[in-house]
Amino acid sequence: MSVECGYDSSKDTLEHIQKVSQLLNKMVLELMCRMQSHDASKLRSPEKEIFDAYTPKLKGSTYGSEEYKTFLSEMNVALEHHYSFNHHHPEHYEEGIAGMDLIDLVEMICDWKAATTRHANGDIDKSILINKDRFGLSDQVVRILQNTVKRYF
Repeated sequence: MSVECGYDSSKDTLEHIQKVSQLLNKMVLELMCRMQSHDASKLRSPEKEIFDAYTPKLKGSTYGSEEYKTFLSEMNVALEHHYSFNHHHPEHYEEGIAGMDLIDLVEMICDWKAATTRHANGDIDKSILINKDRFGLSDQVVRILQNTVKRYF
């Protein structure tokens, strides 16, 4: 169907495409900064010495198990410090997951996926379901995370 109105939308569409590109680039740059600084606080005290002691123990545990939760409790000093410096953890925010933004969520799901490789029985799908209860994730957020895993991992 052809509509004769004398208007050519090409200029407006190209301007829109350029604006979206600029906004996406801003997000890409933030992701690159996160990539460079991810978990850097684990390399400094008080985190380093505690992670040195507990990383081997965590590797041998099942994610979400009582043993795993006990280790986390024992690591409280390091974890509180870690969460305060790392936005990709729901614990960083008073509102938990509701305080996060999309960049935080992208880094978080990448972190969760990478963490599954540290456990012999690591499984990102199970981790998402465990964290649904742990962090009170909505069904919609869970589905978005599951879709992300299917498409990119």
